[in-house]
Amino acid sequence: MPSDPNDETSGELVSVSAPLRLCIRVYYEDTDFSGVVYHASYLRFLERGRTEFLRALGIEHKVIFAGGGTEGFHFVVRAMTIDFLRPALMDDEICVETITAEVGGASIEMAQKILRGQEVLLTAKVRIAVVAGGRARRIPQEILAKFKRLSITIKPM
Repeated sequence: MPSDPNDETSGELVSVSAPLRLCIRVYYEDTDFSGVVYHASYLRFLERGRTEFLRALGIEHKVIFAGGGTEGFHFVVRAMTIDFLRPALMDDEICVETITAEVGGASIEMAQKILRGQEVLLTAKVRIAVVAGGRARRIPQEILAKFKRLSITIKPM
């Protein structure tokens, strides 16, 4: 059963023009020795944003792993481009914004930002692909249908 998109841990997907926004507190464990967020920590923040975006669409990792509706599959990051613009610091409240940029037959491109207030700290483009049994495969139709509900243009196959 999908999580309530209004639950504070899930974020909220309002519309295509308004990205899902997930706010996170920066903890000591996320930083390097100087209190600045360690670059690899941003990958975890971005992953949480993408996961909550999918959850808001009713796509839960536990369900798709188990084969809910089809054979089990999972999403993998195929490509990622990150621009680090400004550092986040220990105890900052940062927000990860996630929106779908493009949906193809076998991959989804998401655009993400990490902000502190209105200040953009990082931008990222992430292409995720579907894998089942160790092999790439097309996105299942029931997943594509959830993206179509957002009125996102699906690239022709």
